Amino acid sequence: MNAEVRPVIKPATASVGTLAAMLAVFSRDVRVAFRQRQDLLNPLLFFIMVVTLFPLGVSPEVAFLKQSGAGILWVAALLSVLLSLDHLFRHDFDDGTLEQLILQPQPLFLLILAKTAAHWVLTGLPLVLLAPVLGVMVHLDGNSIAILCLTLLIGTPVLSLVGAIGAALTLGLRSAGVLLSLLIIPLYIPVLIFGTGTVAAAAEGAPVAGYVALMGAFLMLAVTLAPFAAAAALRISLSNS
Repeated sequence: MNAEVRPVIKPATASVGTLAAMLAVFSRDVRVAFRQRQDLLNPLLFFIMVVTLFPLGVSPEVAFLKQSGAGILWVAALLSVLLSLDHLFRHDFDDGTLEQLILQPQPLFLLILAKTAAHWVLTGLPLVLLAPVLGVMVHLDGNSIAILCLTLLIGTPVLSLVGAIGAALTLGLRSAGVLLSLLIIPLYIPVLIFGTGTVAAAAEGAPVAGYVALMGAFLMLAVTLAPFAAAAALRISLSNS
């Protein structure tokens, strides 16, 4: 009796391979970052220095710091993330790893998402963890500090994801840091406005659920669209290099 031969379909194989590739890219970027500690520490030191020097340069009055403290911390976090974006693809571009990523069978946008996640864990998450200490320094109350940390936790991944697009577009260009700032800062403005607005609303006792929902929408939109845009920008940059 001849048994009917049917093709064996393994739908999970591709997804498992893609997930393994994403984890490999993520872990590699984390290991490389810890080997180059100066790139890892520079954004954190910059964040601390900006927040520390701002009261000295503007006003150390408690009332002023309570009113503008959230804005100070958000601007400092934005600039710190921007400072680290130039290294997101630069090292891989210099040593040829980026070309190998593009040649992989896995979708490039998922590998870029893994690299961006590693960038956020190494840059954005430490800023969130430092925010309560610096929030106390600028005389924010406990509720404002909690809302500030929540907005940074939602907003800093958006900064990394949107910044990945600019880093990919300016890859291989001279004076890429200046051009990257000009391209990305206008796109950061909505996140900055709603991040500081959420903390201001919490300080006044107003409901913040709407602000948080909008920031969550920004994050979902960035996670959905930014990796595709960054992948396309990387292919354009590498084809022109």
